[in-house]
Amino acid sequence: MTSPTPDALLGPADIRELAAALGVRPTKQRGQNFVIDANTVRRIVRTAGVRPDDVVVEVGPGLGSLTLALLEAADRVTAVEIDDVLAAALPATVAARMPARAERFALVHSDAMHVTELPGPAPTALVANLPYNVAVPVLLHMLETFPTIERTLVMVQAEVADRLAAPPGSKVYGVPSVKANWYAEVKRAGAIGRNVFWPAPNVDSGLVSLVRRAEPLKTGASRREVFAVVDAAFAQRRKTLRAALAGWAGSAAAAEAALVAAGVSPQARGESLTVEEFARIAENKDARSVENQDARIAENKEPGPQ
Repeated sequence: MTSPTPDALLGPADIRELAAALGVRPTKQRGQNFVIDANTVRRIVRTAGVRPDDVVVEVGPGLGSLTLALLEAADRVTAVEIDDVLAAALPATVAARMPARAERFALVHSDAMHVTELPGPAPTALVANLPYNVAVPVLLHMLETFPTIERTLVMVQAEVADRLAAPPGSKVYGVPSVKANWYAEVKRAGAIGRNVFWPAPNVDSGLVSLVRRAEPLKTGASRREVFAVVDAAFAQRRKTLRAALAGWAGSAAAAEAALVAAGVSPQARGESLTVEEFARIAENKDARSVENQDARIAENKEPGPQ
């Protein structure tokens, strides 16, 4: 691998100069906060464990701070950018600052939520400073769409990082926690100060590491079926699962039958359940009708009066 020049990464002056030349002002609408500190992006790459043979996908590269640091370490980098101006400018920035690595870079000009394929080899890692307003749906979409992604490190709002990595029983455990855990082992991987961004956000940021499960969760239910239970359980998180899942199951009695069949207390609440328990509930959605069917079969087998 060709070593980059010492000043290949973008510093505060470089970021502002690039932004001024492009007429770019970071927008709240797209959650844009550009990283202006080279040490921070190198730290992110180290924490992500990016290897020389990795094919990394990056979402929301902005002006290219993290992109350049990823190109230093990975085999290839594909960046997904929705902004027209930023997408048009990034290849030129890469070519100017890392000409020896430019052929290892690809740009996809699209909304990450609509991306279903990427150019070149399949991605092995996802590393991104995700726009705060769409961080969770983008993360889940990428993990679902690209099963070859083994390792993920994302920078998100600290509150979102806490939710993603929360264990069952935690006050912030919820839909993002369970759905992320469907795909991966999730943990907090550090904090990021506000002063490394331009403009500086008025919230703290955190790093979240996700290592994909070696084997998918063993369940007879589909991801969609399990996620439907999760959504229903947390839509009314103060209610017991018997009540919260009544709409999902068709009635409170049907919800109770599914919960009992899954080995989960009908009086429990969603925040206490693991993803495996949600999967068991999904598997037993029709437990009540199965019980009734079994009862009818048994009744029909009983000998009539002689």
